Amino acid sequence: MDLEHARRVAVEAALAAGSVLRESAPGAVAVHDKGGSGDVVTDLDLACEKLILDRIRAEFPSHRIVAEESGVHRGDRPDGGTDGGWTWLVDPLDGTNNVAIGLPAYVVGLALCADGRPVLGVVHEPLSGRTWSAVRGAGARGPAGPLTGPPRRDLRHGPVLAWTQGHGVSRLDPAARALKMTMDARARRVLQLWAPLLCWAMLARGDIDGMIGYRAEGLDLPAGALIAQEAGVEILGLDGGPFEASAEGPPEDRSFVAGPPALVGDLLDLVAEARRLAPALPPL
Repeated sequence: MDLEHARRVAVEAALAAGSVLRESAPGAVAVHDKGGSGDVVTDLDLACEKLILDRIRAEFPSHRIVAEESGVHRGDRPDGGTDGGWTWLVDPLDGTNNVAIGLPAYVVGLALCADGRPVLGVVHEPLSGRTWSAVRGAGARGPAGPLTGPPRRDLRHGPVLAWTQGHGVSRLDPAARALKMTMDARARRVLQLWAPLLCWAMLARGDIDGMIGYRAEGLDLPAGALIAQEAGVEILGLDGGPFEASAEGPPEDRSFVAGPPALVGDLLDLVAEARRLAPALPPL
């Protein structure tokens, strides 16, 4: 598998989808309810997803695809199987709720996984035209070239942190509430952008200092996490153990802290403080 070729295909697909979003998102967008959690989907999600799927299928017809809106698409092998465990994850519009209310904070995200492990990630921001990508073991790239790691920042007044949680997390979840309360007390600012892939890109390029996720969504996790890791960000489970950014497995396996190595210990201290506030916080 030529991962550099796959990266180019993914970048070109994301750019094409981004062009559609950039031209259409500022106008009236048809918004539809999605499930019972208050989430929404727009016609733009559907159009961009089809565009991306068509491009991936043309280049990698035997690969499995999991798409945000249309679900699982199996490869076209005669037995219906997939080619070597390769799976694409497609989020054509991460930040749909933002688009629905006219907030210009959204991106396109794609990941390629080998046996569940991300090996390629792409995040494209349509409004700025900027793209971030990474191949496992080969580093991360941004608009100006290789990402060399988050810069050192003055944290005397606390870090700037991003928060993400899965759609299935209740507003009354004691663990989520304790984590957010503790973040508010310790951080200079906490961002909740409804677009986790955008937060990962911000972390990879050093615009924010750290990120905490609680039972995060699986589809948009691998691409962003891989780009951040390849840019020098460390990601650990809430217990300080190893973390694998996989779209598979139960939601409790997708809780994490992420930041520059020098800050991760402080983030784990924050989690420990939240546990004291909410004994129900699971020992992940």
